[in-house]
Amino acid sequence: MPDDATLATRATSAAPRVMGLDHVVLRVADIDRSIAFYEEVLGLHVERRLAEIGLVQLRAGTSMIDLVPRTEDEDDGRNMDHFAVRIAEMDVPALTAHLKRHGIDAGEVRRRYGAEGYGSSIYITDPDGNTVELKGPPETAA
Repeated sequence: MPDDATLATRATSAAPRVMGLDHVVLRVADIDRSIAFYEEVLGLHVERRLAEIGLVQLRAGTSMIDLVPRTEDEDDGRNMDHFAVRIAEMDVPALTAHLKRHGIDAGEVRRRYGAEGYGSSIYITDPDGNTVELKGPPETAA
């Protein structure tokens, strides 16, 4: 039977359990044209808008496609801002330790909105510079 130290090491060395794609954020040149495409061609619907940052969130089954305006200084040929994966639990100390062992600095834990509602998440960067959001479970009603 494993001792407490072995169990603690296992708990802090395990990778997060990814449950699926939560959302992808695309930088678009013409927000109205993009909304029309996703609504008319793919049959998605606008679920939420944040006018202060120009964000439009479209429901795509159990996931979301978020659209944000692309500025001229962002016209570097890349139009994906980031994507988010759902993880089974947001155990910040264990997750931070796991990422650190892989040479990855965990971003700030913040409350963010995703496909399942508000919950905690962390941004990290993959080896090619893509931003990946690790999105924890949704908040539960009090």
